[in-house]
Amino acid sequence: MSKKNGIVDFSRRAFLRSAATVGAIAAAGPVFAQSALDDIINAPSRGSWDDQFDAKSASRTAAAMVSNTPILSPDSVANIQQAISQYQAIASNGGWPQINVGDSKLQLGVTDPMVETLRQRLAITGDLPREAGMSPAFDSYVDGAVKRFQARHGLPADGRLGEYTVKALNVTANVRLQQLNTNLIRLQTFPADLGRRHVMVNIPATYVEAVQDGQVALRHMAIVGRMARPTHIINSKIFEVILNPYWTSPRSIVEKDIMPIMRKDPTYLAKNNIRLFDPKGTEVAPESVDWNADKAPNLMFRQDPGKNNAMASAKINFYNPNNEYMHDTPEQGLFNKLMRFDSSGCVRVQNVRDLVVWLLGETPGWPRQHIESVIASRVNTPIKLPEEIPVYFAYISAWGAGNGVVQFRDDIYQLDGNAQLALDTTQGMEKPVQ
Repeated sequence: MSKKNGIVDFSRRAFLRSAATVGAIAAAGPVFAQSALDDIINAPSRGSWDDQFDAKSASRTAAAMVSNTPILSPDSVANIQQAISQYQAIASNGGWPQINVGDSKLQLGVTDPMVETLRQRLAITGDLPREAGMSPAFDSYVDGAVKRFQARHGLPADGRLGEYTVKALNVTANVRLQQLNTNLIRLQTFPADLGRRHVMVNIPATYVEAVQDGQVALRHMAIVGRMARPTHIINSKIFEVILNPYWTSPRSIVEKDIMPIMRKDPTYLAKNNIRLFDPKGTEVAPESVDWNADKAPNLMFRQDPGKNNAMASAKINFYNPNNEYMHDTPEQGLFNKLMRFDSSGCVRVQNVRDLVVWLLGETPGWPRQHIESVIASRVNTPIKLPEEIPVYFAYISAWGAGNGVVQFRDDIYQLDGNAQLALDTTQGMEKPVQ
């Protein structure tokens, strides 16, 4: 038996020993008849919606979905293989029912026949505890289960069945199984030794993990490249942090963004502290440039440090051929979006100063107080790391979290091979289904 098959077999045995998971599999029948849901239906009757919460349900809340286990770790492959075993069992038993909300507004306190179908759907994937029973009442058990499901799919955990939550609920078990298998192959490509300290940017999840000694030390929301200008997948090393960076506009942004803006607003460069330099380093006046020309001028567009700087307080450099980097942003409101695919390829990091402090944590002379004082000075300050830190820009849209939780994200770059996985969650905040 190969090592790989041994891991799979071990994962399956461990999975089948789990009573909770066996209950979820038993609930997943090809026809959602009474006999297929006996464990749920025969649970103690619960009465009205407002008396159905107890201490046990706390373990199934959205908060319980947070883990300090990194997505990339020595256990990543075994974790996703366990998830694959779970979803293979669910798919082979018929999957789960589709949720047809229609004109119903399903939320806490509502009683509706569709809630029973919703309970079946959530019980099959282990989001709803079996002791919740079957009822048309959208009680606190169902509310917690929906929030848990939403947290596992990177959606706002508000307990409401909005458009994207319903779409995620209705992705079939076979498609989710396919997604897990696709991501197993991706996870198998990473090195066994990721580095004692490393950074991982998960593009579809739009967040950054700083990992130290096998545990997540920091986790940051991120803004990554949009479909038309994607962030590239790469394994590299962080070699430098720059406080109060200059921002030099890439040629693509000059051509696609700045040139059209300057035709409409000739004061744009001055208002944003962007200066022009020719190849010899001589500054060029913006009014001397023909902004209506077919081609952008052969000039460097450089923005001075300051509040309006596109990278704000910090820039994090790593080796790559795409002129991409991680950085701060003055547009903090962008982190409030449902899905954060807005950049031209670089990665904006929320609370980036915390990440900078972590990156410089083993660099002598750079405690947080000194970092903050340099940022306040607005003086451009490059800092070379004495030991380069591995960084992995990964495209992991499904993974096992190591605590029995299976996470899924939208296939924003359409790399998973099924259109049903691209839920178009880049349009802003989720709207309720009406």
